[in-house]
Amino acid sequence: MKHESWKEKVVYQIFPRSFQDSNGDGNGDIPGIVSRLDYIRSIGVDTIWLGPVYESPRVDQGYDVSNQREIDPMMGTMEDWEELLRETHARGMELWMDLVLNHTSDEHRWFKRSRSSKDNPYRDYYIWRKGEKDGEPPNNWTSYLGGSAWTYDDATGEYYLHLYNKKQPDLNWDNPKVREEIQKMVRYWIDKGVNGFRLDAINVISKDSGLPDTSEQKMEGSGYKHFKNGPNVHEYLRELNEKAFSHKEGIITVGEASMVSMDDVARYTHPDRRELDMIFMMESPSIGNDPNDAFKSRDWKLTELKEIVTRWEKELLNIGWFGLFASNHDHPRMVSHFGNDGKYHAESAKMLATLVHTLWGTPFIYQGEEIGMTDYPFESIDQLDDQMARHYYRTRTEELGEDPEEVEKRVLAGTRDHARTPMQWDDGENAGFTTGEPWMPVNPNHASINAAAQEADPDSILNYYRKLIKIRREHAEVVVHGEYVPILEEHEQVFAYIRRNHKSQGLVLLNFSEKEAEFELPEDVGVCTESAYRLLGNYEPDGEDGERAGENGDTDAKADVVPRKLRPYEAIVFGGLKPAPGK
Repeated sequence: MKHESWKEKVVYQIFPRSFQDSNGDGNGDIPGIVSRLDYIRSIGVDTIWLGPVYESPRVDQGYDVSNQREIDPMMGTMEDWEELLRETHARGMELWMDLVLNHTSDEHRWFKRSRSSKDNPYRDYYIWRKGEKDGEPPNNWTSYLGGSAWTYDDATGEYYLHLYNKKQPDLNWDNPKVREEIQKMVRYWIDKGVNGFRLDAINVISKDSGLPDTSEQKMEGSGYKHFKNGPNVHEYLRELNEKAFSHKEGIITVGEASMVSMDDVARYTHPDRRELDMIFMMESPSIGNDPNDAFKSRDWKLTELKEIVTRWEKELLNIGWFGLFASNHDHPRMVSHFGNDGKYHAESAKMLATLVHTLWGTPFIYQGEEIGMTDYPFESIDQLDDQMARHYYRTRTEELGEDPEEVEKRVLAGTRDHARTPMQWDDGENAGFTTGEPWMPVNPNHASINAAAQEADPDSILNYYRKLIKIRREHAEVVVHGEYVPILEEHEQVFAYIRRNHKSQGLVLLNFSEKEAEFELPEDVGVCTESAYRLLGNYEPDGEDGERAGENGDTDAKADVVPRKLRPYEAIVFGGLKPAPGK
């Protein structure tokens, strides 16, 4: 089978406002990103996903776009962006932009014209409806911030739909003129030299045109059955691909799409359908969230995570493709939520990275993840910028009368702002992020967790990421393109799997707990471990007699290298396994 080389990419996500400030105003900007390109390239990644840098009132950190063709002055100028593109390409990397296609800012020129009168040509660029006879909104959908998904506009006496903030009105994709405008905008950026796009909330662009009421009682985001993976979404994406993404060969697209089945992902990403190249696997990073309340956590078992991963890895093999991540701008820090940000900080950060980078799919690294940045110790709701967190707190306390202390506790644990504190470059003032007052507070642990310190430490999390990415590239035929075979599926501590193709096989062992984990490989595992050699691990090799195989197949080490016990949060990657006799 001919393998597409783009599937071997490793992507680094930048949240621009928190990455690097160049002018001392406390906000990260494009020139700051340019100054750090050598660092990004040194990690081993070949692609940068740049968060929104378009003109925006920044109600939702740039995801409320007021002009899709201009750069926000806070971020710099178009000349700065063009320099970023040139310098990124000069280092052999690609640049992907974030596309916000479901909605705009209410300050966008389209919406200003749309709300000016019912007969304005732009009226149908958005979704307007009359209210019910009793003065109620057109239907009972709730927005993702809570409250009605509709806002009444006094000027024209109608309601407009917004699945998010009321200052982020939804575009009407059923209007061909809207789709044409979007296609032109995408081609504009492709002509400028962009290599790909991440598409925000892409599976909500098509709504049931009847806008029926929902029976769902969710406080936030009810009505999803009528707009998630909607009736025309595939038609519209095929059209967008044909008239925009295919404008230039080699453009890569990844969609943010929650609440998708494997059939949905296959439809979005099967190459014959020509819609998107991949969809994010969003199910696993959300495993600890209550499905009806994003700020409530729930207990989960490792077997649940294994089931999710196995389903995606096996059911989509040679059918679709997806992006892998454990961190991004919408999730708290992965080491704080899925690992251990105390005693086993480095070990658990490396273990989680091992999972993401040894699975079938495209790994995404979120800025700071590669040095093990942790959640910020927020103490009050007043410290938060996160609009979803603030709306949630207000709704739960003022409208539902819930205990403010309990609500605040949930919000401080789950806020997206944990991922948005400034990048920790060094142990100096403001972690080297800015010479001014940072827009978000710098985590006080930057004195010990920072990129400069980890550069000098060969055993750091940062250098572990570099080794992981190198292994992924050197063994791409197996790690990127090979089959995933789960083992020890019922073990409550150990996540284990084999990666293989017709020539080679590897074994990954991960301890997801702070206790030692004993295990026995099943007799029908199908591989002979005597030929195995250790590619990478997050502990020094050690065994009952003090011996295990050295890194990279040390021939002086014992032949029987696969352990029967893993230390807390231990991760080991083995190569060189041979099929068991008769297999």
